[in-house]
Amino acid sequence: MNYSLFDFLQLIGSLGIFIFGMKIFSEGLQKIAGNRLKGILSGMTRNRMTGVLTGFATTAITQSSTTTTVMAVSFVNAGLLTFVQSTGVIMGANIGTTITAWMVALFGFKFQITPIAVAVIGLFFAFLFSKNSRLRNIAEAMVGFGILFIGLDFIKGAVPDINSNPEMFAFLDAFTEYGYVSLLLFVLVGTVLTLLTQSSSAATAITLVMLFEGWISFPIAAAMILGENIGTTVTANIAALVGNVHAKRAARFHFIFNVVGVLWMLAIIYPMLDLMDYAAQFLTGNPVSILTDETGARTNGPLALSLFHTTFNVVNVLLLFALVPYLIRFVEYIQPDRGGVDDEFHLQYISAGAMTSPGLAVEQAQKEIQLFASVIDKMHVSVTELLFDPGQNREKLMDKIHKYEEATDQFEVEISDYLVRISENTNLEHALTGRIRFMQTMINDMERVADIYYQISKLHERMTETDSKWPEQATAEMQQMMLALAVAISTMSNNVAMEPAAVLLEGAIANENQIDRLRDQFRDNHYLRLENGDYAPRAGVIFIDMLNRLERIGDHILNVNESAAGRRLKAMRFEGHRVFRPQN
Repeated sequence: MNYSLFDFLQLIGSLGIFIFGMKIFSEGLQKIAGNRLKGILSGMTRNRMTGVLTGFATTAITQSSTTTTVMAVSFVNAGLLTFVQSTGVIMGANIGTTITAWMVALFGFKFQITPIAVAVIGLFFAFLFSKNSRLRNIAEAMVGFGILFIGLDFIKGAVPDINSNPEMFAFLDAFTEYGYVSLLLFVLVGTVLTLLTQSSSAATAITLVMLFEGWISFPIAAAMILGENIGTTVTANIAALVGNVHAKRAARFHFIFNVVGVLWMLAIIYPMLDLMDYAAQFLTGNPVSILTDETGARTNGPLALSLFHTTFNVVNVLLLFALVPYLIRFVEYIQPDRGGVDDEFHLQYISAGAMTSPGLAVEQAQKEIQLFASVIDKMHVSVTELLFDPGQNREKLMDKIHKYEEATDQFEVEISDYLVRISENTNLEHALTGRIRFMQTMINDMERVADIYYQISKLHERMTETDSKWPEQATAEMQQMMLALAVAISTMSNNVAMEPAAVLLEGAIANENQIDRLRDQFRDNHYLRLENGDYAPRAGVIFIDMLNRLERIGDHILNVNESAAGRRLKAMRFEGHRVFRPQN
């Protein structure tokens, strides 16, 4: 045996080059797709068959079933998809992931791909520095494509030669002599291999190379492929750990669907292997059996294994498509909705981590900001109840308002961190860079709104402790101010849900000018009441303090609207009031 530690490290390094190339290739394809990928994803919501096509198309574009399934889990967690709708996407992703195996089998073993891969890198490398973002993304994808196949060629060269290492082959062969038990063992090996590489594509490539080099037989390779179909579900299940019950159900469905498929395939594995052997001989015109002739592994093996991979996933979808409602019921049974435990506040849209595609990542962040706006609205309602509804439990309301304030602090920190991670992408388009900056200002202004509402609740608590009261006119004015803010918050919530180009600022400007007018009017009334002795100085100080804070909330709300539109307004004084016009 002459296989050293250095040789092993070369094998690991070759695998690393392959995975790195796959990562760059996948990211480049996603950037090229851009908003079109978002359009494809919008088709998820129609029906289960459309979902299958969507999952297949998304995986074909991203070259990563993991990206598609994690994306689906994230969208279920966010409420963009229902659990039922996600099932179609997950099934389609299983079919889409077989494209990588075909790509490797057709290009990686049939001829010398390395010279072509190096030529592709040489052709597109210069465009990595282009100012044109589309050219840059295409170059990134093609360079990744080249690195991928260079890594595959390195893996083929780093796998130990059978003739030079008989002891290693004997050790491996010892585990293949137990018939059906050996198949089960190598299903487990395939699962573990996918967990270690965190890429079913990499695990499939390794399996193809081992089959091509003669280290494993075709039945063992097929068993490893089945295990890799189980292993690829783990990432989505990990992503769902921080999600709600619906996200957990989507991830569990992926696991159960693939496990059920593996079980029925293992029941008919030997007839299926015979069928794949016959199909490979027919398609290649080469009558060499991959089951009885050792040379068959080199001639027909990679093609037959890719065909087995595709056949298994397609037939699994066809067989289980009608049974999906029953699988859904089973998943709902083992993952019950625990009510309030799963409905507690948490980040919903970006809890599964940053998306590979910057465009989709920004969309997720925008959805999270919409949720941020809804928390502001709930906070406004709670403060209104605290101020004007004496029948409410004051301590419970104060506790709720405090939790909302803490939640908005969490929103600001985590969304900001997510946006920073997106902006670290060196190939980010200028339009996305500007949008990210405006999003940062949006969350900062909304967090300030929450802080001010919390301060107002503390002012009311102080007023209650000192038994201070306002006259009816002052209470009515404060109610009117809160109503004006409610309208402003509603407009803000609508605007943050839109694309910047669709945001119209006229309503937001009208709301802000109305809040300013009310503040000016009520401030004058306040001083008149003080002069007339209508309320104690302490109550008057709290009133004017609260009034000014509410007006500042209006200012921050307008800032959010401006950021949602992606532009700033200039304020001018006209007849004692501020008016706004677009900034040049």
